[in-house]
Amino acid sequence: MSNTTNCCSSPREPLIKTRQPRVLRQTRSLQGARHQDVGLSGGRFAMGDAFAEGYPSDGETPVHEVKLDGFRIDATPVTNSMFADFIRETGYCTEAEQYGTSAVFHMLVRAQPRDILGAAAGAPWWLNVRGANWAHPAGPSSSWEDIENHPVVHVSHHDALAYCAWARRRLPTEAEWEYAARGGLEGMRYCWGNDLTPGGEHRCNIWQGTFPKINTRDDGHLGTAPTKSFPPNGYGLYEMAGNVWEWCGDWFLPKYYRNSPTDNPLGPSIGAGRVMRGGSYLCHDSYCNRYRVAARTSNTPDSSSGNCGFRTVAASGDEP
Repeated sequence: MSNTTNCCSSPREPLIKTRQPRVLRQTRSLQGARHQDVGLSGGRFAMGDAFAEGYPSDGETPVHEVKLDGFRIDATPVTNSMFADFIRETGYCTEAEQYGTSAVFHMLVRAQPRDILGAAAGAPWWLNVRGANWAHPAGPSSSWEDIENHPVVHVSHHDALAYCAWARRRLPTEAEWEYAARGGLEGMRYCWGNDLTPGGEHRCNIWQGTFPKINTRDDGHLGTAPTKSFPPNGYGLYEMAGNVWEWCGDWFLPKYYRNSPTDNPLGPSIGAGRVMRGGSYLCHDSYCNRYRVAARTSNTPDSSSGNCGFRTVAASGDEP
């Protein structure tokens, strides 16, 4: 079972960006976004992998107590429609648009052969597609308007921060994300309990079949699913497992849990990449079981792919 990051999402290849500026254009209508979110009162919880099922290099152990203040968190990942509002009001240019390419899973590509520039080293299921970005998630022949209520993808960590600045929100810390994902359950494997498919019911959008060529789609989806396709967790939060990876605010350092602060940890001050949580529609226990609630991985802050998005949080006293 591989534990490489690019099984989960493809790191950005060293490329030269085009000259498109990545700026926010202020407009009179700029008011930020209104988010459907859930207020959590905070408290103490046990963070980390209690089953010793994680990859040692991911640093999911030791299990340690964390205390959090209250916060508000999006009920769903940010959708294409929400991100389109941000682009429309600000004129922002995402990093995938600046680079001119992004990573698309090989079974989802909608592009001419000339726009498929090659496969990722060590992960040939990821194709570098010219013209793939948030607005064209499968390549130039696709459009976000056909999947408005799906999570936005092809957003880098930098892009997610820009959206947060506009929306007057922020990315969750890794501890906030895991606390929210657990939904009030203590020491469970998944957001809903210990069984992957309780009563034979699929609770998340992950891979079924033989990765990376045969997906039986038993859960109903090959790529992203619309938000709220699966039951919420105990806090009323949707798709905290599977569907798309979600950026957190923290830098990623595998040994961080060994000495992390107890109160409101913000993550290390350095790291090789930014934390991603939750898994995606490509996860399968034959090679990547990171849809478990304690699972963690990372990618470089400028990377984007067709299976990574984000959700946002705000202080508990802020209006949703």
